[in-house]
Amino acid sequence: MTTPLNVVILAAGKGTRMKSDLPKVLHPLAGQPLLAHVLAAADALAPEKICVVYGHGGDILPNAIGRDDLAWALQEPQLGTGHAVQQALPYLNPDALCLILYGDVPLTRLETLQEMVMIAREGAVALLTVRLPNPAGYGRIVRDAAGRVDRIVEHKDASAEELAIDEVNTGILCLPAGRLAGWLSRLTNDNAQGEYYLTDVIGMASAEGQRVIPCHPGAAWEVLGVNSRAQLAELERLHQRNQAERLMAEGVTLIDPARVDVRGGLRCGRDVLIDVNCVFEGDVVLGDGVRVGANCVIRNAEIDAGAELKPFCHVDGARVGAGAIVGPYARLRPGTELAEQVHIGNFVELKNARVGFNSKINHLSYVGDAEVGRKVNIGAGTITCNYDGANKHRTVIEDEVFIGSDTQLVAPVTVGRGATLGAGTTLTRDAPAGQLTLSRAKQLTVPGWARPTKKQ
Repeated sequence: MTTPLNVVILAAGKGTRMKSDLPKVLHPLAGQPLLAHVLAAADALAPEKICVVYGHGGDILPNAIGRDDLAWALQEPQLGTGHAVQQALPYLNPDALCLILYGDVPLTRLETLQEMVMIAREGAVALLTVRLPNPAGYGRIVRDAAGRVDRIVEHKDASAEELAIDEVNTGILCLPAGRLAGWLSRLTNDNAQGEYYLTDVIGMASAEGQRVIPCHPGAAWEVLGVNSRAQLAELERLHQRNQAERLMAEGVTLIDPARVDVRGGLRCGRDVLIDVNCVFEGDVVLGDGVRVGANCVIRNAEIDAGAELKPFCHVDGARVGAGAIVGPYARLRPGTELAEQVHIGNFVELKNARVGFNSKINHLSYVGDAEVGRKVNIGAGTITCNYDGANKHRTVIEDEVFIGSDTQLVAPVTVGRGATLGAGTTLTRDAPAGQLTLSRAKQLTVPGWARPTKKQ
């Protein structure tokens, strides 16, 4: 039977160098709080329990994360990492393994954590270490004559000889929860910072003959933490570069990998091309052959095969059909669905509108709460007047309608199949199918009229 897994995430720190009223672990990386990235990695391990240790900011953190399946342990006062894990012990299964993570270390790969859990399930303490060219500030890994991990010494407590060690502790470890509780009970704060160090557990384990096996991440960025806004920005760029490399490995063309931001999930088909300065948020799917022009923002959207978004488009909660062309400078708001071969042009906004096959709305128009049929042509400056000040109303435009420029459709209203609306029409009643409907004031020319002149 597989030993169950519990996860403890330490997230109580104030983050003084962030100079913020927001708890450090709620600052965003790729559009999500730092803690959300750590929780996603923990969730992927399918643990029996996840306990988050919080402190600074009080209930701001639990309320912001909003998950009922997590255990929350308050650390108050905050007396070190060992003291923090002690607060989580009542929530843990003593017969389980305990994986300890940090809410401000967001980029650790799932594969690295899986290796640690596997080692711990074989009876060892798994400790994640890394070698750094400049290890200043980190706890050093001290090994015995046989090369086994003996203990960890914090930077402030290290001797000159120990400071020369370049293998450092990341703080991430996996070990039996029952034994962890015993070691934690023996911690003291007799050190330079007057804190209860979790790292002292490693020395206790080694002294009792417990195997401590170091694991190493695939890259040093996996264990980088955030203590300042500069470090947060550095991790953002590392994360985005990793996302860009993943996309290119999957066959996506990025005109400049340094100028694309993925703030959620982006799935792409074959031969997708993405130009510079594009931002993808939430869950976005790009079908085969999709082309995304420069400076587009796409959120929670699906773009079907062969569609093209020209530069400066905003697509939010919408679906774009195969072969459609959108933009430049178009905005598709939530609830918009474009069928195949639809053309949406510059400065056109759609909201909660369905547009049928091969219809065109090419210039300076607003279509909201509308049903637009097949092969409809909507002229420049057309708007659906869908809001009466209290309620929204729907406009129905049937197949093969032609709507002249500068037309207002005052909903609720229906334009019948094949109808034509003359330019400048304000439609307040249904327009019959196959006929021309227009409303215009009579054009007048006033003989002898002169433009006023300025008085001297």
